[in-house]
Amino acid sequence: MVNEPTKRFQMTRVRRTANAFVSGFVKYGVCPPDLHLLTTRGRTSGFLRTTPVSVLDSDRGRYLVAPYGAVDWVRNLRKDGFATLRQGGWIELAIVRELDADEAAPVLREYLDHPSRAFVVGPYFEAPPEAPDEAFAAEAHRHPVFEIVRTTTIRI
Repeated sequence: MVNEPTKRFQMTRVRRTANAFVSGFVKYGVCPPDLHLLTTRGRTSGFLRTTPVSVLDSDRGRYLVAPYGAVDWVRNLRKDGFATLRQGGWIELAIVRELDADEAAPVLREYLDHPSRAFVVGPYFEAPPEAPDEAFAAEAHRHPVFEIVRTTTIRI
C-alpha cells in the first residue's frame, strides 16, 4: 500500500449483483459465520433495506464496521439505532451504539487483521493492519463502527 491512493467506494452494477448473489447464500445459512444480512429502515423512505455485512465477534463484544464509509446503511443506523441481522433461519433484533474514534481504533485494527477482509476492504483503509492505534483513530471518522449493545434472537 505504498504511495497508493485510498480507494473510494462506488456502488456499481457488478457490486449490486455480487451483493444479491452473496445475500442468497447468507439467507439460507450457506456462508462463513461472520456474514449476516443487515436490514435497516430507510431514513427518508421508510422502506426496509438489506445488505450483506461482516460482523466482528471479538473479546470486547460484537461490532458492525463500515469499511466503505458512511454508506446508506450507516446513515440509516445513525437515525434509528436498531436493525436486524439475519443468517440462515435466525434473526437478531439488534440495538447499536456508534463508537468514538478512540473506542473504534482497536476494533478497526482487529477488523482489518482478518485475511479475507483485508483482501476485500484493505484498499479502502489508509492504515495497514500492523499500524498503531493512533493511525486507526485518525481514520475512524471515515469508517464508522457500531457496537451491538443488545440483541434478541428468534428462529424463523
